[in-house]
Amino acid sequence: MTTGREILHKMKVKAGFCSSAPDTAAKGKAKATKNHVSHGSHLVKGKTNHPMEDYLVTDFKRVKDHDLGLFAIFDGHLGHDVANFLQNNLFDNILKQADFWSETRKAIKRAYKKTDDEILDKVKQLGRGGSTAVTAILIDGHKLIVANVGDSRAVLCKNGVAEQLSVDHEPSKEKRDIESRGGFVSNLPGDVPRVDGQLAVARAFGDKSLKLHLSSEPDVEVKTVDESTEFMILASDGIWKVMTNKEAVESIRHIKDANVAAKRLIDEAVSRKSKDDISCIVVRFR
Repeated sequence: MTTGREILHKMKVKAGFCSSAPDTAAKGKAKATKNHVSHGSHLVKGKTNHPMEDYLVTDFKRVKDHDLGLFAIFDGHLGHDVANFLQNNLFDNILKQADFWSETRKAIKRAYKKTDDEILDKVKQLGRGGSTAVTAILIDGHKLIVANVGDSRAVLCKNGVAEQLSVDHEPSKEKRDIESRGGFVSNLPGDVPRVDGQLAVARAFGDKSLKLHLSSEPDVEVKTVDESTEFMILASDGIWKVMTNKEAVESIRHIKDANVAAKRLIDEAVSRKSKDDISCIVVRFR
């Protein structure tokens, strides 16, 4: 018998915004805009025992006489509810900031904090899990604003060269900040550094039990899209654990269809034994 939650999930899949059923793959349709920007997406359930926890956004809208492309990957942990909340609310909170057009970096950081506060206030509904995030806003096909918390990554290809726009927020790199907030970084249990021995990223949304020691402040990068800018990859860490930025860029540079490119990246990651849920968006600028 199909539950209401499953019906709602299938509706979202049909719209191209989130994952399919746990043991199947989901893909978006490659679409183009008048700014000659095309995008495609793909998701696949990993070999873990929990339901799919990755969500994504691929959307275009007109705001204050500007054409906006909105792209995001949300990689949940300890449940999918926080990632789902981000999918439905983060961009709205960003665009509602009065100074988004004049003080973009400050506006995005404030919106990330506001959204995290909302998640923490709704812990009874959303649970005690969390999510990483990488968001990209394309303005009029020329200005690109990338922000992230955690280890989902944004990589740009310019003249065949890979350029990482996001920052991997690893506990080992932010150990001093974590300790200054009363936390600690340990490789036990497990084989990678974790905040308080639990979470393998130093920044994330949610995670109420760790929030005193965990940041949700994003790094923000602003780039100009010019004639040398070929495409951008947004992807969860299921790709980056097994592929370098250079390998990812080179594996799809010759593929013009963005949707085919996104699927190719995930197929390659799976062939390299990636066991995580994987979500990927490819945005082609020319």
